Amino acid sequence: MNRSAATRPGPPAARQATLREHNLALVARAVFEAPVPCSRADIAAASGLTRATVSTLVDRLVASRIVAELPPATPQRAGRPAVPLAPAPRTIVGLGLEVNVDYLGGRVLDLTGAVVAEHVDPDDLHDSDPTEVLARLGRIARDLVESVRADGMTVAGARLALPGLVDSRAGRLEVAPNLGWSRLDPAPLLDLDPDLPVEIGNEAKLAALAQSSRGVVPDGAGPRDQDGTPQPVPTTYLYVSGDVGIGSAIVVDRRLFHGRHGWAGEIGHVVVDPRGPRCRCGATGCLEQYAGKDALLRGAGLDPGATTDELVAALDAGAPGARESVARAGTALGSALADYVNLVDIDTVLLGGIYPALLPHLRAPVEAELQTRVLAAPSADLHVAAAPVGDHAALTGGAREVLRGVVENPSAWVDAD
Repeated sequence: MNRSAATRPGPPAARQATLREHNLALVARAVFEAPVPCSRADIAAASGLTRATVSTLVDRLVASRIVAELPPATPQRAGRPAVPLAPAPRTIVGLGLEVNVDYLGGRVLDLTGAVVAEHVDPDDLHDSDPTEVLARLGRIARDLVESVRADGMTVAGARLALPGLVDSRAGRLEVAPNLGWSRLDPAPLLDLDPDLPVEIGNEAKLAALAQSSRGVVPDGAGPRDQDGTPQPVPTTYLYVSGDVGIGSAIVVDRRLFHGRHGWAGEIGHVVVDPRGPRCRCGATGCLEQYAGKDALLRGAGLDPGATTDELVAALDAGAPGARESVARAGTALGSALADYVNLVDIDTVLLGGIYPALLPHLRAPVEAELQTRVLAAPSADLHVAAAPVGDHAALTGGAREVLRGVVENPSAWVDAD
């Protein structure tokens, strides 16, 4: 025997507790990922665990208020009726927080995906004071936490979404050009309960994670095609969020592609014309200067404070400035998306933020650019659709990520043996 090989350190042997934690997470995921409520027998059959083991683990999840037992189903044959299992409502909840250019707020979701509390304040936060804004958001968050705790719910944690380069590992915002913020540790400025875990993330990435209709906190309908027919949400897609800034995220098998530093997806600063107007980031010709909200309103001749609804009304009325502005934006957006598709070989694009309302007018120029610029266009079946979850999707995504942690590591919430 090779002595050095025999004595070389290897992976530690699995402890009984580790195996139990693994099986507990396996059973929790089975309940949360099931398209319809499942039974203990269903889980045993799918997982390979014994019925006795599954029953014990389910009992622990029920006692910890992660899983709920529904009324027994009507038996199809003699014997005890199966007890359906589902995510527990209004027990453990996640808090999503966000500061964006034109609003700030918070949303609380329970394990079923239902919104149990929220507060969103519209505002103009260009070049704002981060200390003042985050203190204000902290007050909103404390009110939400106090409200749900008064109703017997436990807040598992919070996720703060910001529109810029975020180092989520270090909990640091590097730069948010449209807010005018840089080099900032935002979590302490919220002044929340030190026992409440707070993590930060990029707004577009958290919004992207809100789009999947399967996972630890299932959603409802998926995107709709051009005639309004609901379509299932794919597991792999490019999500693009349009507002004053434009962010994006690649989701692969319902998981984010982060890149080396977690900064992948800054599509708003992809250059579509090097001779174009100067961007707030310091470069020229960025996509944001053609397809961002401010650029669209400016090109349409509308007031900078106008809403997306006002822009849509101008388009529907046939206002030449509005139509030219949106056509120009669609061409620029399609060009940037084509680069994405060519580089990463993705065939589904979900548009969020202000874009779903504009999609009837954006679709033709976007798809024309994709057909012209994507090398695989003749062979690939490319889809551009409105993202199924709108309405401040980053708040939903942030809360869901908190709850994902509960389901993927339920042992932290289950009483020790």
